[in-house]
Amino acid sequence: MRQSVNFPNALTTMRVILAPLVAALLLQPNASARLVAFIVYVVAAVSDLVDGELARRRGEVTDFGKLVDPIADKLLLVATLIPFWVITRNQPELGGLPIFGGVPLWVLLVFFGREFLITVLRTRAARSGTVVPAMPIGKYKATAQSVFSGSMILWLALRTAAIQNGWSGETYRAWETFHGWFTSIMLIVALILTVVSLFVYLRAFRRIEKGKTA
Repeated sequence: MRQSVNFPNALTTMRVILAPLVAALLLQPNASARLVAFIVYVVAAVSDLVDGELARRRGEVTDFGKLVDPIADKLLLVATLIPFWVITRNQPELGGLPIFGGVPLWVLLVFFGREFLITVLRTRAARSGTVVPAMPIGKYKATAQSVFSGSMILWLALRTAAIQNGWSGETYRAWETFHGWFTSIMLIVALILTVVSLFVYLRAFRRIEKGKTA
């Protein structure tokens, strides 16, 4: 008997595969590769929005999905942030974002540090039989990070294209200013939500620990 494919799990697996492809394309110093990276990233980000909802609607929630979905999310975060840091550090000719210039190392430490700490605490809670559910603040944080990453990839692609093709008109400069500020503002929003979500989860873990010792 032919078994039907678990479509939500297929989307999650696809995201795992696409993450290193995004990084590889981003690190290519040409506009076309970076534009393709943007398209691939959008596909991966959209799959992240729909796979969980599809699994619940279709009754196809599996242990595989529960395990691999957060791994795929973290892979996609790594696959964008590290190239952002490398590119803005090694290609100063691209120019800098308002406020930040490039993507500094401390930004990576904030994002990665939060994910590492929450993962450790979640694993610790799971070993004691407690499942800490996802909270709305975590979803807002993930959305802000995704919008920033997508905007940053497109900004790098267009800046590379501008240098390669000599774009310098008023229309392009106006767009570049708007796009640069939008990307910086989304980075600020993502950083704030990352820090706030960390404290919200820490408070939740603290309540769990107090409940066990009460």
